[in-house]
Amino acid sequence: MRRTIIFPAVFISCLIIIWVGTVAAAHMPENSLPSNPSSAADDNAAARDSAPNTDVVMAVGQDPSTHTPIQCAISTNYPQKIQQWCDLITAAAQNTGLPANLIAAVILQESGGQPTILSHSGAVGLMQVMPRDGRASEFMCINGPCFANRPTIAELKDPTFNINYGTQMLANLFTKYGSYREALYRYGPSDMGYTYADVVLKIWENY
Repeated sequence: MRRTIIFPAVFISCLIIIWVGTVAAAHMPENSLPSNPSSAADDNAAARDSAPNTDVVMAVGQDPSTHTPIQCAISTNYPQKIQQWCDLITAAAQNTGLPANLIAAVILQESGGQPTILSHSGAVGLMQVMPRDGRASEFMCINGPCFANRPTIAELKDPTFNINYGTQMLANLFTKYGSYREALYRYGPSDMGYTYADVVLKIWENY
């Protein structure tokens, strides 16, 4: 008699458990278990592509080798027409060992910060470098055109190229002659002699 009562009770309990499980499964969120793994991967890729790519963002004025910002090394007394080239001047100073304020003084004297200016003799750009073409090609030395190994006018109109090239020229002269005055004397126009060097050094001192 006791067994016939217990069996229906156990059977009914099992039915209740099965029914509860079926209802719970029917109410599970659809995205809990994706039925299509490739579709889920596509969704993740789309989300990744829409997010900002912080790995490749580089602010203006960064050192490309370290991705760290370059702090301006020239005096704030220089006018804005020179300040606008501060990142390039600072980088050139770091690469050559020349003082950034000296490079800025040369640019102020030579071009006033104008990147595409041409002198009456044919010198080009921010640091007024003589090119191999244009009017400068008419200057002849013993072995032929004096500036045959120089860059072109088009190259020297690029501010980055011009500052890097002119700064390296000045750095080489400083290494060879051992003083800024002697280096500037040979960097500047031949018809100005040491006057050019003294003018640039005075600008450097004042700023």
